[in-house]
Amino acid sequence: MDTQQLQAFVTVARLGSFSQAAEQLYLTQPAISKRIDKLEQQLNARLFDRIGRHVNLTDAGMVLLPKAQHILATLEDTSRELSNLSGRVEGELRIATSHHIGLHRLPPYLREYQQAFPKVKLDIQFAESEVIYQGVLEGLWEIGIITLSPHPHTQLQQEVVWQDEMHFVCSPSHPLAIAQNVSLQDLGNFDALLSKPGTFTRELLSQRFDQAKVDLPVATSTNNLDTLRMLASTGMGWSLLPHTLLNNDITAIASNIPTIVRHLGCVSHKQRSLSNPAQQLMSLLQTL
Repeated sequence: MDTQQLQAFVTVARLGSFSQAAEQLYLTQPAISKRIDKLEQQLNARLFDRIGRHVNLTDAGMVLLPKAQHILATLEDTSRELSNLSGRVEGELRIATSHHIGLHRLPPYLREYQQAFPKVKLDIQFAESEVIYQGVLEGLWEIGIITLSPHPHTQLQQEVVWQDEMHFVCSPSHPLAIAQNVSLQDLGNFDALLSKPGTFTRELLSQRFDQAKVDLPVATSTNNLDTLRMLASTGMGWSLLPHTLLNNDITAIASNIPTIVRHLGCVSHKQRSLSNPAQQLMSLLQTL
């Protein structure tokens, strides 16, 4: 049993797919399968049930998973602590960010970071904030740069970097575009175009509607904010978007609703040492 086999096992278990695990680990699918086969032979136990394209953990796999995660996390944490003793800022840094932050917030910080620390190899993955949140908890990434959760996990450290003011928007041709003092009750009379249930942004809005005892009339849900902006521009309904996405195709609704602010920033694991590259990136995000 070695760390490469355990990493392959944990990645397949998390993604539920050999092909996706191979892609994430920059391996071929046969290489992933070979590592899993060797691990199963050494343990004399089948770890996955493979039914068509579906991959599920067996009872043995479920027993092994938390232990494998703990072993990998301990080894990685030890490696970081030893590397940090040198004081050098170099090596690989695995981070993840949401598409919106990666496109509209992060570029100037990454340019500054790469110029300051050219020996750091950044491995950046893009995913939804909620997926990244769980990935940091499991040790997949050192840092997540995401929409922060309104209810932080006790094992995760959240650092606010940006305050993202959200605006109710619609097409200039929509009836709400010419209305004044629009309330939540008024919005409840028109179709809404929103991020999917379970997302941190949707949770902030749902809380407002729940408190006002108004039904949220969702017509379409997608987690791509640029898609929501496009749909709103067609007149299909109203949406809730950050200031950075406002343009001439949509107009801000004149509402009397207190501004909704979502917090964007960094999330890391409290019980794991941050590498020197990760510490420097966190510091840069807080100072620029």
